[in-house]
Amino acid sequence: KYTKFSIFYYWINSLGQKTSIYNRSENIAIPSGEENKTATISYDHRIMPLRTTSSTGTYYCEVKWDDIQKMGKGVFVLARGTGYTDTSYEWEILITLTVLLAVLSITTTALLLWKRK
Repeated sequence: KYTKFSIFYYWINSLGQKTSIYNRSENIAIPSGEENKTATISYDHRIMPLRTTSSTGTYYCEVKWDDIQKMGKGVFVLARGTGYTDTSYEWEILITLTVLLAVLSITTTALLLWKRK
């Protein structure tokens, strides 16, 4: 009874609209001596790169038998239009600190020379 099932992958966008991505049917043979035992089978599905920011939404996997259906908790995906942007400011901080120390050094030297006169 539970060896035949279907797997559905879909996503729900921010407007609540459901869009099917992929589905497949399975018919699993039970090895001799494994009847009446719980079994777990993993299925991976790779989503192709998202084309636009409208691909933002929650992605789900659902499995249906004749009289039962089970749905995953879903994974929220935020698609950004600009992609990843590195926000490291290491060089800017280093240059600013160097300039500040140089200005302070020059100012201190000038004050010391002025007081000497």
